[in-house]
Amino acid sequence: MTMKRTRNETISMPAGMHRIQITMSFPLRWVNSYILTEPDGKVSIVDPGPRTAGTEQEWRDALAELGLTFQDIHQIVLTHHHPDHLGLSGWMQQMTGVPVLMSARSRQEADYMWGPEASIDERLPDYYRIHGMPEYKTVEIKEHMKTFISQITPLPEVTLIADGQALHMGGKTWIAVETGGHAPGHLSFYAPESREILCGDAVLPQISPNISLQPGSDPEPLQSYMQGLIRLNALTVERAYPGHRNPFTRFTERTTELLAHHEERLAKLSERLQESPAHAYDICLHLFGDRLGTHQLRFAMSETLAHLQELIRRGLAREAQEPDGIIYFQYHQ
Repeated sequence: MTMKRTRNETISMPAGMHRIQITMSFPLRWVNSYILTEPDGKVSIVDPGPRTAGTEQEWRDALAELGLTFQDIHQIVLTHHHPDHLGLSGWMQQMTGVPVLMSARSRQEADYMWGPEASIDERLPDYYRIHGMPEYKTVEIKEHMKTFISQITPLPEVTLIADGQALHMGGKTWIAVETGGHAPGHLSFYAPESREILCGDAVLPQISPNISLQPGSDPEPLQSYMQGLIRLNALTVERAYPGHRNPFTRFTERTTELLAHHEERLAKLSERLQESPAHAYDICLHLFGDRLGTHQLRFAMSETLAHLQELIRRGLAREAQEPDGIIYFQYHQ
């Protein structure tokens, strides 16, 4: 979700690394994919972006411009399972035959969301319904979830990366750092010698990464996210390469800002519940307004639920049910 704008800066890319902006849906418009080239010419791709006919062509054009081909690709590395990061990896694997690397938890989430037995298009609208979302809105959410299938088909065969594992990309050693919140099993990649980090969507320079509570996933995603920020905050980072917007240098300051942002939002929700009990949907509209498109409404609703769950974890709120089973939240002290 969006938050107060911070100073943005464009920094040059180091030797052996290129940023490719792959088209995705509004409002983000593009995702940052990264090409890292070894001295021997082997290429690693980080987060190839969502799959469409247009983005396939963008990759053909990008590789040609750099004098590369699909046969130069050595491995495909994914920070997390979201379609705008994972989407083209299966197609690119078919083109190259190379391994696709991601965390075990991220693969589990990809199977849950997009695998052959996935039912998130049914479960998520039902989940929103019991939290007060009107029926016609849940129907829109259900149809919206189906639109992602083409963007992630085919799913890749996955090689697992563990937290703390070293990868060689672009002539440097990068250490996998697993955090949660935005996406269970999210991996950032930290190069300690050059003090650089490929941070995916764990830390973004201008917007707050969406933190979503969803049925069947992490039951306390905001707690997971904040714990991850504390871990990332302890790293010495001079250059950060995010999944969206421009690379930046204020990494430590940004993690601190994001922690403060979520504490402020929790305080705002607590104040709202002190006024009167409310459904999560009503609180969502209170926080984000009533003019959201379906995509943004899904993010806003799940983020509201994530914050309400954190208030429950802290002992500041509790759930109750109406006779028809609809859940509402009360302030608790």
